[in-house]
Amino acid sequence: MSTSLSGPGSAKQAPGREPVGSGLPRTSRTARNHAPITATGLLVKVILLGLTAGIAIWAAFPLVEAERWIGLAVLAATTAGLFYLYLTRRHIPAKYLVPGTLFLIAFQVVPVLYTASTAFTNFGDGHRGSKDEAIVAIQTASVKQVPGSTQYPLSVATQGDPATGPLVFLVTDPQTGAVSVGDAQGLRQLDPGDVTVAPGGKVTAADGYTILNFGQASSRSKDITELVVPTSGGALRSSGLSRAYEGKAVRGYDAGCDCVRDSETGRTWTADEETGAFVAADGERLAQGWKVDVGLRNFARVLTDPAISGPFFGTLVWNFAFAIGSTGGTFLLGMFIALALHSPRMRGTNLYRILLILPYAMPSFAMLLVWRDMFNTDFGLINNLFGLGVDWFGHDWSARLAVILVQLWLGYPYMFLVATGALQAIPRELTEATLVDGASPWQSFRTVTLPLLLVALSPLLIASFAYNFNNFNAIHLTTEGGPFPADNPTAGATDLLITYTYRLAFGAQGAQFGLAAAVSLFIFTIVAVVSAVSFRRTRKQEEVYS
Repeated sequence: MSTSLSGPGSAKQAPGREPVGSGLPRTSRTARNHAPITATGLLVKVILLGLTAGIAIWAAFPLVEAERWIGLAVLAATTAGLFYLYLTRRHIPAKYLVPGTLFLIAFQVVPVLYTASTAFTNFGDGHRGSKDEAIVAIQTASVKQVPGSTQYPLSVATQGDPATGPLVFLVTDPQTGAVSVGDAQGLRQLDPGDVTVAPGGKVTAADGYTILNFGQASSRSKDITELVVPTSGGALRSSGLSRAYEGKAVRGYDAGCDCVRDSETGRTWTADEETGAFVAADGERLAQGWKVDVGLRNFARVLTDPAISGPFFGTLVWNFAFAIGSTGGTFLLGMFIALALHSPRMRGTNLYRILLILPYAMPSFAMLLVWRDMFNTDFGLINNLFGLGVDWFGHDWSARLAVILVQLWLGYPYMFLVATGALQAIPRELTEATLVDGASPWQSFRTVTLPLLLVALSPLLIASFAYNFNNFNAIHLTTEGGPFPADNPTAGATDLLITYTYRLAFGAQGAQFGLAAAVSLFIFTIVAVVSAVSFRRTRKQEEVYS
């Protein structure tokens, strides 16, 4: 006998819905969205949204001043979106995902895109600004004192540290007595009430500025000599520490020929838009240029220019050797130690493990400096302990061996820890079964233990390879890339591509940010390809042993 529930007074229940009036507690999305807000949560939300609004307003002023309307629109849209997201009770998952996504974009995606865009330009020393800025720099750099140049009483000041802060000139007009402050951007007149002027016109005090005394100014004489303040009639330069003169620019820009002319020699430099420089008929370039797009020229230089391609490919080979040697060496040493301590016959394993992970507990940058001193030829521990006289950092292969040994000591504790964890996850029954079948310990390790270890540790090995491929500290803090050949101080025997790139970007020979960015993209591509291939092989290995 069956009982029907579809008669009058009954309601059909749709699949998946809660029965109406069933008396069960409701846990619907509506109930969750109307959960009470605590005072602490409300306070935190107000503070964080207030900070967001403050940062947005602070960032908006430079964008408006620079007329970056697209950036301002993105800033406004992002800020409005954040306020909408966190002032509504909807979109719960997005409240957790959006902050991480924004930080990812700000600190990962944007730097990568900026680096990529820089790789297609000539950005670097002498090519940092626009063409107009280059013209101003050329004219001000050619200022010379001529008969009849106006002389100004001079005080050198700064708004920061007297030893390191940016310098300004405080000058007094000899005719009107007006006091002006000058820097590389030009002259600005000061309010007479904000300055104190001694008889003779020299400024002794100014609100917001620190006047350098004779000793402080003497220690920065080079900076004072190099400071040029543009004016409508030329530029101001110092003549000693207490006088300045308004000189005339010897070189001027002629818009008719799009060139720079030297009024003393008559020499002409014509603008070359492809290279971003003013070039004379004989090929001479003026030092001040401007930033332009150069297409694939930087990439072509890396691959074809003998001065660049030779060091690049030589460094690339050593880079692979260093990354493979560091990763493989630390893995083998860490794994063998883990195997030894994993044996049930081993006693005192906890004490050994504590001692073995000590290098991992030390700050790596400090240990690198200690190891650098230990390899010192004259008083280093290595030579004194073993009675050697090896100049470790003076020869190519000894320096390379030294950095590999340092990486071995610093890196094996990590591999030891992860291998220990992976070994404990392998059932002992598997290895015992192979021994029952007559396999030797080596055969058991090679056919069972090692493959299972590699399945677990392959992603970590790939990550370790990528880290060591760009291990800047390991080289910079030990050998600084040396030893260097006599004919090339840019690329050393132990340089990795990352340290070679750093030297291109910030080296003493002049910064080449565009070229360095191109090398960075090569590094990114190499690591990405190696990692992708390795992960694909790892997945196949997992399918075999799963």
